Amino acid sequence: MDTIFLYTISLTVGGSVLLLFLAAYIFNAAVPPDEREYMDPLPFWLRLSWPLVRIFSYYITSNLSVEHLTKVEDKIQKTGISYLLTAEEFIAVRMVSALLQAAAAVILMEMLQKYNLLWPLGGLLFGFYFPEIWLKDTRARREKEVVKALPVYLDFITMAVEAGLNFTGALSQAMQKAPRGALYNEFSIVIRDIRSGLSRADALQRMADRLGVKDVTTFIRAVIQAERLGSSMKKVLQVQSDQRRNERFQRAEKMAMEAPIKLVAPLIMFIFPVTFIVLGFPIVMKFINEGLL
Repeated sequence: MDTIFLYTISLTVGGSVLLLFLAAYIFNAAVPPDEREYMDPLPFWLRLSWPLVRIFSYYITSNLSVEHLTKVEDKIQKTGISYLLTAEEFIAVRMVSALLQAAAAVILMEMLQKYNLLWPLGGLLFGFYFPEIWLKDTRARREKEVVKALPVYLDFITMAVEAGLNFTGALSQAMQKAPRGALYNEFSIVIRDIRSGLSRADALQRMADRLGVKDVTTFIRAVIQAERLGSSMKKVLQVQSDQRRNERFQRAEKMAMEAPIKLVAPLIMFIFPVTFIVLGFPIVMKFINEGLL
């Protein structure tokens, strides 16, 4: 009887999995082909679940309100992954991640033989919010990288302008000499926009809107204002370069002054107890040997 029950359960589970794959194949067949010729390559972890992401994006997330998709698109633009995922695909990634984490929690419960409804619910919530956490972390790291590289680019642009080049030519020279990274990609987009017919002020303003970094916005506003008023671009760039360099030095000083305060908690929690144990252990053992304890 137990053997028949086991076979029945196995056939049911196998049939469910087969129907699931068959439904996924049918739904995926109706999805238009993915055109990623001008998009960045997908990372390995995302490439594995990409068919499911495409299904959710085509059937569910593409029907969401325009306002919600616009907000998500703004987040993606400021994070720098707009050439990796669209707003619909990012929301689909959150859904697929939630389902996969819930399934992993169920498998873990089966392996441990401990059943608790909180496990799949926790996996569902963690999987749904993990891409959002990853997006915020990516944006924070990107902003730090941009702020760190901006003074270097400004120095190269200033030297090129002093040598007689215009701003666009100086920007091209700076991109050849300065380090690659997020700021290099943004300046590449600026040059591409200018070559496609967009004015320099509009191309720079689009860059400021994409990044949303205070230092970059201040620099771009100064350049646009100098261009509109006919001021000397060389003097403006010199002032901006010196100011960004001073701000970087002030940030380094601030971090150095905050370091002792941040070390207080690790000292109290980890280093002081170990020090007291090392110093007090011989004294305690001496008291024990002499019968005082």
